[in-house]
Amino acid sequence: MKENTLVLGASAFPHRYSNRAIHMLRDIDEKVLALGKKEDFVRDVEILTDKSQIKAEEVDTITIYLNAHNQEEYREWIKSLKPRRVIFNPGAEHVAFAQELQEVGIEVNFACTLVMLRTGQY
Repeated sequence: MKENTLVLGASAFPHRYSNRAIHMLRDIDEKVLALGKKEDFVRDVEILTDKSQIKAEEVDTITIYLNAHNQEEYREWIKSLKPRRVIFNPGAEHVAFAQELQEVGIEVNFACTLVMLRTGQY
């Protein structure tokens, strides 16, 4: 069953917004998967570096913390996961990719995951 949030562009550095998102998601007991450039942990969440470790049936929401250029290598993979929604955080906006996702029935949000969590919109 798809219940997890995948944080794409995850970082173990506390000052990074992706790190804060992992903390806030875990604070509300959300199940979190994390994919980043360096293996590490944020609380009890392992940051994976190999996208093949993530299974499509696990991913409900993807929240993206990569700029449009760095998303390119993930575009087809994200579509193959068939998440319910994808959140493009500030700085990660990618209009063409968002349109592709909407065309295959994936909900798209241009929003800040941290604000969504704080305001109960997540």
